[in-house]
Amino acid sequence: MPSGDVLVLIDDSGRVVEWGRPAEELFGWSAEEAVGRSVTALMSEAAAGGERRRERFSETASVLVKPALRGTSVMWQVLSAGDAMPGQDVAILKAVFTHSPVVLHVLDNQLRVVRISVAADRLGNAPVLGKHFTEACALEDPAEEAAVAQRVLESGEPVVNRLVRRTTGPGRPTRRIHSASYFRLEDSHDRVLGLVTYAVDVTERENAQNRLALLDAVRTRVGHRLNVGIVCEELVEAVVPAFADIADVQVIEDVIRGNEPPAVPVRRNVPLRRTAFQGRIADQLVEDVRPLPTGTPFSDVLSDLRPRLVSIAEDSSWLAADPARAEVIRRSGSHSLIVAPLALRGHALGVVSFYRHQQQDPFEEEDVAVASAVCAHAALCIDNARQFMREWIIAQTVQRRLLPQPPATHTTVDVCQLHLPAPDAGGAWFDAIELPGARTALIVGDVAGHGIAAAITMGLLRTAIHTLAALDMQPDELLARLSDTAARLAAAYAGLPMDPPASEPLTTGCAIAIYDPVELTCTIARAGLPEPVVVLPDGTPTGLSVPPGPPLAGTGNAPFPATTVDLPEGSTLAMATAALADEVLAPSGPLRPLLDGAGTRPLPDLRDDIAHALTHGSRAGETLMMLARTKALPKDRVLTLSLPAGPEAAPIARAAARQQLETWGVGEETAYTTELIVSELVGNAVRYGTPPLQLRLIFERMLTCEVSDNATSAPQVKHARTVDETGRGLFIVASLADQWGTRSRSQGKTVWAEQPTGVSTERRNDAGHPDDRHFGGSGSS
Repeated sequence: MPSGDVLVLIDDSGRVVEWGRPAEELFGWSAEEAVGRSVTALMSEAAAGGERRRERFSETASVLVKPALRGTSVMWQVLSAGDAMPGQDVAILKAVFTHSPVVLHVLDNQLRVVRISVAADRLGNAPVLGKHFTEACALEDPAEEAAVAQRVLESGEPVVNRLVRRTTGPGRPTRRIHSASYFRLEDSHDRVLGLVTYAVDVTERENAQNRLALLDAVRTRVGHRLNVGIVCEELVEAVVPAFADIADVQVIEDVIRGNEPPAVPVRRNVPLRRTAFQGRIADQLVEDVRPLPTGTPFSDVLSDLRPRLVSIAEDSSWLAADPARAEVIRRSGSHSLIVAPLALRGHALGVVSFYRHQQQDPFEEEDVAVASAVCAHAALCIDNARQFMREWIIAQTVQRRLLPQPPATHTTVDVCQLHLPAPDAGGAWFDAIELPGARTALIVGDVAGHGIAAAITMGLLRTAIHTLAALDMQPDELLARLSDTAARLAAAYAGLPMDPPASEPLTTGCAIAIYDPVELTCTIARAGLPEPVVVLPDGTPTGLSVPPGPPLAGTGNAPFPATTVDLPEGSTLAMATAALADEVLAPSGPLRPLLDGAGTRPLPDLRDDIAHALTHGSRAGETLMMLARTKALPKDRVLTLSLPAGPEAAPIARAAARQQLETWGVGEETAYTTELIVSELVGNAVRYGTPPLQLRLIFERMLTCEVSDNATSAPQVKHARTVDETGRGLFIVASLADQWGTRSRSQGKTVWAEQPTGVSTERRNDAGHPDDRHFGGSGSS
């Protein structure tokens, strides 16, 4: 008899409902005799019958009994097995279905359960035979799993080790993860009978892997930026939803300000700031600053730095101690909480609260260890950010105090600066220094690096350049002396191996432009900074061809070449650090068009337009630009007089000076002092100088007397003896003037002396100049 022929169909009560033709031949009963009878009674009669019936019974001993569905009822098919199944195979199947921990389901071709293993039966309390397998297995995504099983049924291609999530258990459901596999069942005639599915519980394995992945994600994503708030934001983004549904970070307020964290136990009135939160209740929390109420897991953690695993229930006593937080927790539906400390070396930095709500499993003891490891890494990052914040505050304060506060007002040049400090403070600076002869030195500098070291170095260099500028040097000389100063600083830093500045070489750039409002010229030199740009009064921007010089304190003896250019009144000079020059000053810079037509625009408006248009991408250094609009000194405030080379030069100069000082309304005492200074300077030029000689009086914020000649030797103050008849000229000048000095020119030199104008304040206009009504003529010869 062929294997697989259906002999008998029996219902769940053991009665025959179908009796096939092969059964009639083997057992001798017709279908009418057998249907409706108990199969047990029939087999007993067969065993107790005659010899022929016993022989037939023996032939039928090799059978298979297989469950089958008829409608919604489970029936049992008795099939011919052909040759008897080996006893070993039967034992194996029995062991697999009875003793194996693997969850086995046998499905028919409609994906309904027809047989389950003992392990599968233990997973649920309700009968599953006859149900669709997705309903019987309580899958979280039944539609997806049904589609996978149907594909296996149709194609025969098995699916192995597919992670499937199930919900099991009464009350609050427990979520388990299984590794499931699907295989198609076929008979000896290749007819599709259904599927066999087996699943292994891998919940603990997956949870362990997820915990390791979480720790790796936290170490990778948290702490890249030295800002306490950003570190806390990175923390909550890393743990939600991978570990918790809600995360709330509170940091002690003093820690955020960069101060030392308090030791444990933390006193009760220490305020904490909520610095980051993420999850369902994020929109219900506010960034408040307050002490933690006592009697709660949060305050308890700050007393001993021990993490807490807390089950949240309606009657939890600690909720009453913090009604505001309790209301938010109730709305979120949270049922499980871990409170872990942010601590380092026995000092508390804050607390982190992890919540899970009703759709997730409660936290376990293993999760407490994970939360502690996460918070330990975060605490180290927060402490690093705290220390940096403290240094940043100091560096910002130093830099702010060292920069001009506020920028000085200049009568011959309008100055406006754009300064966007770097997030970690830097060494960029600017200056506008008044020089003798109504001139102005415009300076932009940049010390590479950041923090306190860069700010202090910037302050030292800025002090040095103010000192050097008082010597009235040209820009190339100033840069050379400043480079020497920077080199000495670098050598001093190198001698301090534990000092942060010694970790990298000192690199400094600087550009100096000296504007002369009388001659309407500008002399520029630069060291390591980009080429400046000038916008002419007609609005045309053009780059100034200033030869580049090496960075300050650089190796070698390369010079700092200077260039003198004509600047008409109303020109706008733009100088910037490298971080900004590429965007604004470079011919191909994206913001270069903003300089078009800038000749007539107010400088603050131009500065604001550039600031608003700047991209927010990262720049290598601080953003600093100086804008300067030139003005001409009115001709009636300058006396220029060519002098003869003989002794008659002094009387001519005194007479011209006296007349001009009367025109300017200078007081008698100042006029007498000025005549004496003019006489001595002209006398020295006649005696020791080289023609041609020139006298220039400039009446601006100070009254300046300048005498120029073509000799290159600089005069020196001599202390004449009582019996000496000469040698007191410069000594007298130095005694009478506020300050005096010598300035080199392309040919020769200029000796100058300055003193107050001697004009009373009521005779000056709002700009600080003498009232124009007292100016009589051009004042030039």
